[in-house]
Amino acid sequence: MSDTPPGLPQYVVAFCVSLLLWVLLTGTLDPQELAAGGAVALLVPAVAGRRLAILNGMRLTLAAPWHLLRYLAYFCVALFLANLDLARRVLSPSLPLHPGVVAVRTGLRSDLGRLLLANSITLTPGTLSVDVRDDHILVHWIDVSPGTDPEAATRRIAASFESRIEGFLR
Repeated sequence: MSDTPPGLPQYVVAFCVSLLLWVLLTGTLDPQELAAGGAVALLVPAVAGRRLAILNGMRLTLAAPWHLLRYLAYFCVALFLANLDLARRVLSPSLPLHPGVVAVRTGLRSDLGRLLLANSITLTPGTLSVDVRDDHILVHWIDVSPGTDPEAATRRIAASFESRIEGFLR
């Protein structure tokens, strides 16, 4: 985890996200519910304290929400396509499988950026993030052809996620 303590922006983000979740879960803008939600949303960052340092990797810009939505849309498409590919492999046992582990290099510097990239890789069927070390993520991949170039594997598995994550995370 980051050694830099969280600043005011991280507390504000935690408060806003907590309040937004409260409103979405209660489904009302009733003043009493908003007051209760505000109290809980103030409590969450106070209790989280130094754990909010993971949010230090956020890019707080006007374009960040757009980049987040762009990433989410791409992730949904990648998830759908990976599911189709895996279903094709299951239903056609004659398709060759070459499972193996590859080290994927990432340019993301923040703990949160690497965490999101590793989880994005894991959530797409056919890949599983095994470990994150410095600028590498070890990925178990269902189709590692013999002699696969690590740079080609990085481009195929992670580059498209990473380019979208960089818009809102460091």
